[in-house]
Formats: sequence, structure tokens, C-alpha cells
Amino acid sequence: MLRLVLNLLWLVFGSGIVLAIGYGIAALICFALVITIPFGVAALRLASYSLWPFGRTLITKPTAGLASGAANVVWVLVAGWWLALSHIVAGIAQCVTVVGIPFGIANFKLVPAAFWPLGRDVIETDSPHRLTNP
Repeated sequence: MLRLVLNLLWLVFGSGIVLAIGYGIAALICFALVITIPFGVAALRLASYSLWPFGRTLITKPTAGLASGAANVVWVLVAGWWLALSHIVAGIAQCVTVVGIPFGIANFKLVPAAFWPLGRDVIETDSPHRLTNP
């Protein structure tokens, strides 16, 4: 129940809707430029995660290989570093008040996803996959 309340507050007062729309627009642009479709899929994953972050976590896919690592390097150079930096700045700003601390923590959870999104999955924290891939 607490996760639902936090997610709804994140949508209304946090930056959930704004982040999801931004990542969604980035995904559409990536889908239009056919060669960047994997980045579009990663942007949609980030949109979903940023829309509803409480009760979810990020894990590394066991099947992720060298191609996803190389694509992540390109992602970091093009978009990852400033996305991660914006989540850090927003998280620090939200942690200034006691009420904003959960939202700041949610922004800090989005930093690794924004910085290195390919080869990762977003799962529910009570998922059985969490036990096999910490």
C-alpha cells in the first residue's frame, strides 16, 4: 500500500510524468532513426521505470553481452552522463526537505538506469528473479 501511495505522489508532485514523457519522446526519436532502435527500447524501459519507481529495481540481464556494453559506451557519450547528472541534481534538491527524501532516493535509483541502460531489466522487488540475480 505504501508503494502505491509513494508512486501516486511521485506522479503528481515528483518528476514521474515529466521524466516519462521525456524518455518517451527520446524513444520515438530513436525509433525514427532505425539504427538507434535498441536505444529507443532502453528509453522506453527508462520511461516505465521513471513513471513507477517505488517497488521496482534494476538488475543486469544474464544474457547481456559485448554488444550491449559497446552500445552503452555510445549511450554514455551521447545522453547517459547528462541524464545521470540531472537525476543526481534533482535527487539532492529533493532531499533538502524531509518530505522530499523518498523522491530524492527514487531519483538516485534512476541514476544507474539513465547512465547504463542497455543489458538491464526492471523487475518488481518482490519478484523471484531478485533472489537469483542480486
